[in-house]
Amino acid sequence: MKIKHTLMLTYLSVSSTCAFAQIDNAKKDSLYIQEVEGQKEPYKVLHAEPLYIDLIRDLGARKGEKEWNLGLGLADNLKFDSYEALIEYEWAPVDRLGLEVELPFTLYSPLNGTPKDSIPSGKLNSLKVAAQWSFFVSERLATSMALGYINEFELSGFRDFGNPLVVGNVYNPFFVMAKRWGNNFHSLIYTGPMIKQSFKTNNLHTSFDVNTSFHYMIVGTRNFVGVEFNKTFDGQDFDMTMRPQMRLGIADNLMVGIVAGIPISRENERFSSFVRLIWELGHKKK
Repeated sequence: MKIKHTLMLTYLSVSSTCAFAQIDNAKKDSLYIQEVEGQKEPYKVLHAEPLYIDLIRDLGARKGEKEWNLGLGLADNLKFDSYEALIEYEWAPVDRLGLEVELPFTLYSPLNGTPKDSIPSGKLNSLKVAAQWSFFVSERLATSMALGYINEFELSGFRDFGNPLVVGNVYNPFFVMAKRWGNNFHSLIYTGPMIKQSFKTNNLHTSFDVNTSFHYMIVGTRNFVGVEFNKTFDGQDFDMTMRPQMRLGIADNLMVGIVAGIPISRENERFSSFVRLIWELGHKKK
């Protein structure tokens, strides 16, 4: 009889602990959502932002928000490796409007005896400036929508840098829609045409991107796991890269995102990896 009572008490104790842990985690989720959404006006919905094709600023951005990003990546191509680096600054000068300036770099290293003069030149790819306006934010639907525009002034490679300095332009209007399902599940679509203009020939080349992402925010934290599907339609050609990813908070205002790239068709690129360091200026723990 004593054994039965002991087992019963142990079971009740463990069950109570699990129940309290679930309640505590659910409370943490609610508090984090309230921290993002309910502290200020105008209203803002918490969404998980993809790590590779990231947004200009959070959807529903509030005046005064600002953030530095540093990115490092490696792609394994058939004839060479490419090393990516980027530094970007994004901020919201007024409610609902996000702005960004980015400097992306790429360096190349030949593989399997490939001659150096047969691979692309390392370069500061472009000066990229962008804007994003959140025109729809719904608390009831946990949904946000935005329109944006990215302009890239493409620069010459280091081999002939400055001759000329600007070799082309990329025009990239886009549309974003995101929805949160409950407290933890997030989905997002980011799509638009990319129109490239060569100043030498004045030719225009248009492709169309459709980027979808799905994330699960870990209970009681700001961390998430998820996947992006980056799809490009270029005439009769279709390319897609699947990018599983995770975001980890390493300090209250500092996070790191880790991304793997798996191309569905290995025409030119094989596996890749990318790391993004995110520093939120002025972010304070509530």
